[in-house]
Amino acid sequence: MSSAVTKPGRGPRRPAPLVRRATARDARRLTRLVRTSRAYEGPYAPMVAGYRVGPDYIEAHRVFVAADRDDERVLGFYALILEPPELDLMFVADEAQGLGVGRLLIGHLRGEAERAGLTGVRIVAHPPAGGFYRSVGAEPTGTVRANPPAVLWDRPEFLLPVGA
Repeated sequence: MSSAVTKPGRGPRRPAPLVRRATARDARRLTRLVRTSRAYEGPYAPMVAGYRVGPDYIEAHRVFVAADRDDERVLGFYALILEPPELDLMFVADEAQGLGVGRLLIGHLRGEAERAGLTGVRIVAHPPAGGFYRSVGAEPTGTVRANPPAVLWDRPEFLLPVGA
């Protein structure tokens, strides 16, 4: 089976993904994950068309990868900005959607944010991801208006509580 994680009842159970700090060597794989995400097809495609997660970005920010323990295949990643506290990027590979990778990453993000002394993290979400963020406890705080030509649509804004 080629999947790193399988849904219950659908084949052998694999170990949970490992979350680790991203390195410069992950840059190409993270860029590919962003550019090929089905969440950014259709009207959202221009947003990621030339997007690049470079080694410089990885070195400048707290970027973490969820990878399959067996083959180090990237299943998802996130980037946490500390000042001001914000989730800058979060992507889960299309084939890993619905398998708990996003929840694993949010749990890890909460731990990182708590260790950094944060009480909450701002999230400006891709519109289709709003339900996911609500499901992990993020509280709606408003809407970030479109900013053409970079972003052509309004986006929901949340605060993800950290700690306690």
